[in-house]
Amino acid sequence: WLYRLIRIALSAIFLWSGIAKLSDPSSFAIIIEAYGLVPDSLSLPIAILLSAAEIIAGVGLLFDIQGSLAAISIMLVCFMAILLYGMWLGLDSDCGCFGPNDPESKSFHGLLSSLFRDSILLAGIVYLYVYRCIHSVKPINLLSPFKKKGDFANE
Repeated sequence: WLYRLIRIALSAIFLWSGIAKLSDPSSFAIIIEAYGLVPDSLSLPIAILLSAAEIIAGVGLLFDIQGSLAAISIMLVCFMAILLYGMWLGLDSDCGCFGPNDPESKSFHGLLSSLFRDSILLAGIVYLYVYRCIHSVKPINLLSPFKKKGDFANE
């Protein structure tokens, strides 16, 4: 039950984050611009694509679809690296994690609290991976109905 609870919680967090940012992608694009990692002309397309990726991965994790936990893991590690970069630059801004109307950004303005929260999420991800290994849990493979004998090298 703990596996399911953590998986659903992570899914809900990424769904909430993606939907909130996709509801106002221009505000998220401004936050992306503040980090100076991409040209300003790409900040809006990246804001939209990143928000959509969070939603897709969140739905995938909700249904325990293969690859969704890896996608969330990669995004979270990248987010944490960007937060560290922002701290190194001395930015004192909202991370943009939950869109422009995020109450956390108003209460706990700063990147350190976001990094701490992301560390807790990362611990949840590690738990899911460890649980999968110990209990041989296999996520749903969407390609398995189309897979024919001999299609893949490991058969």
